[in-house]
Amino acid sequence: MAAVIRTSGLHKHYRRVRALDGLDLEVSSGQIHGFLGPNGAGKSTTIRVLLGLARATSGEARVFDRDPWRDAVALHRRIASVPGDVSVWPNLSGGEAIDFLARLRGAKRRDPVYRAEKERLLEAFQFDPRKKGRAYSKGNRQKIALIAALAVPADLYILDEPTSGLDPLMEVVFRREIARLRDAGATALLSSHILSEVEQLCDRVSIIRAGRIVESGTLAELRHLTRTEVSFEAADASALEGIAGAHDPAFDAGRARFTVDSDAVASVLPELAQRQVTGLRVQPPTLEELFLRHYGEEVAGEANGDGERVASATAAGR
Repeated sequence: MAAVIRTSGLHKHYRRVRALDGLDLEVSSGQIHGFLGPNGAGKSTTIRVLLGLARATSGEARVFDRDPWRDAVALHRRIASVPGDVSVWPNLSGGEAIDFLARLRGAKRRDPVYRAEKERLLEAFQFDPRKKGRAYSKGNRQKIALIAALAVPADLYILDEPTSGLDPLMEVVFRREIARLRDAGATALLSSHILSEVEQLCDRVSIIRAGRIVESGTLAELRHLTRTEVSFEAADASALEGIAGAHDPAFDAGRARFTVDSDAVASVLPELAQRQVTGLRVQPPTLEELFLRHYGEEVAGEANGDGERVASATAAGR
């Protein structure tokens, strides 16, 4: 598949701060690509460069094989974007703001197709378009950006923490809308710290750390980089003895547990079958575990004076 987004050795420096430090990222056509990393990792800076809102210090960034800095006007006709922190015009109503943003991308307010899609999204997101911008909460301002982006078809969707400020019910609605885009063959770059959201929606995932991509691939590919947990019913810890390739053996509450390299699971199962184990469970590694491979030590370091952890991996990304 052709690359819609491609960066190579991308750098963005703010004086002595290296926001991007040799970023290599590729998003193929028809792909929902998850972009994971906590605040300060470089996600938003990458998106600003891709949207032509910031100029790279060095390296290359291409969107539809065009320079996003030089060709920003032409590219924005093909791109729908949602920022993580939305501001709206205080004297425009929500509906007027949606129409204005949609018109910037070529929509006509009286177009029946646009009006029908806008009404569908207003109902789906339970949004009242009659209030003035100054009266909207953060979550409702986010809905304005989402509805405007989704109401007009685009070749590429760039979404920076798009569910920021939404309640859990509206997060479900957002996931449903992104699933619609995916089924329609759309291309999207989805920046998020919500691991379950990325796990459910994305075809591929890239993890960014300190301005560089440290892992990239499909979830299945990334799972091979960590271990799978296997557990079964047992009388005591002796049931774990002699299992080839087993790591981290443990026994608790009548269950024996161990981990095994994900690509070696198939070789372990015949041995467990010979032992006639019962209550067998095989739990593939989650995206959270993959994320913690790169940020776990930072999370572990965020402790109070009593040594109590004060932040989870998910909170680290907020």
